[in-house]
Amino acid sequence: MASTSRLLLGTSPFPHPTPSSLSITTGSVATARALWHKNRKLQSLQHNWNHSYKFIHGRSTARNLFIKATSEPYDTQSIWIKSMKDIMHTVQNFTVSYYLITVLMSICSASLLAVENLSDLSPKFFIGLFKFIIPIIFMHWYTVGINQLVDVEIDKINKPYRPLVSGKISYKTGVIISISCLFMGFGLGWITKSKPLLWCLVMYFVAMTGYSINLPLLRWKKFTIPTLLSTVPPMLIANNIAPFLHMKIYVLEKTTIFPRSIVFTIVVMSFYYLVIMLFKDIPDIEGDTAAGLQNLSIRLGPKRVFWLCVLLLEMGYGIAIIMGATSSFLWSKIVTVIAHGIMALIFWYRANSVDLKSKDASQSFYMFIFKLLCVENILILLVR
Repeated sequence: MASTSRLLLGTSPFPHPTPSSLSITTGSVATARALWHKNRKLQSLQHNWNHSYKFIHGRSTARNLFIKATSEPYDTQSIWIKSMKDIMHTVQNFTVSYYLITVLMSICSASLLAVENLSDLSPKFFIGLFKFIIPIIFMHWYTVGINQLVDVEIDKINKPYRPLVSGKISYKTGVIISISCLFMGFGLGWITKSKPLLWCLVMYFVAMTGYSINLPLLRWKKFTIPTLLSTVPPMLIANNIAPFLHMKIYVLEKTTIFPRSIVFTIVVMSFYYLVIMLFKDIPDIEGDTAAGLQNLSIRLGPKRVFWLCVLLLEMGYGIAIIMGATSSFLWSKIVTVIAHGIMALIFWYRANSVDLKSKDASQSFYMFIFKLLCVENILILLVR
């Protein structure tokens, strides 16, 4: 009866919503809509994240990382910046080695030896230097990449921190990076049309590919003599002789005359590159033995090779002192003799303090040789 009377009076059996209940309902709808948009945004971001992660790392475990990252308040821009930094850092570790710094210093030093007077240091000179450096860097990245691709099993023992072995980068991505660097190197060299640069790129590609790749009659790193023949001359040409000829012939357009300084460079740097290629196997002897390589460190033992390297570099310093003493310039004679005498003493002192039973100590001494090489690139400029 009560409900009938309400209908007759035109009133509803259900209570009218109060203002507070209306606001709650409206707020719930707005909240749901906001959550829906947020989930769509997260799904889109997760798709892009997974795509990038799978390309670099070759697997899809990024989902767990994404869920962990989005369980807290997030910032889309910061997530992308962090992911891009991680990708670039991984690619950099794959392509760049400590040797690249000495390569750049050697190229700049050899290029400056082609300068006869201050007027040669024009914008044309620096543009020509840039045209030589960039293709060589790409070719260097190719050689580093192809060596890592072939030596995955060896690096699992010797260098487990490398991107391919540690899983930071997939094998497919490593192949793409290496091949891209190869084409970039040859492409830029062809555009430059510098004959010294083009011949240098071809020679370096053939030598370093034959050194690394495991094919019949190749894989020259298995034995000492093929290793030295396929690495020392290419290093000497690419780092010292080719940049000098490139600047003389292509950039400065002058008659090719080998001054005393470039002869000094060829002789002394030959000892450095020879020592570097012999010494590099000492810290890696465990992995090289497991891979069946027959380099000098495995045949003679690390101790004998270590002291052979020390004597070879000391011999190089001795030749540098003799060549410096015969200079007709007094200031060049004094600087060359004293500087190389000091370097020889420091090197000998450091060699006697190395614990050959420690892999870290051997690696540290190996890096010390590269530091001496950097100093040598500066001293070369003072040879007359």
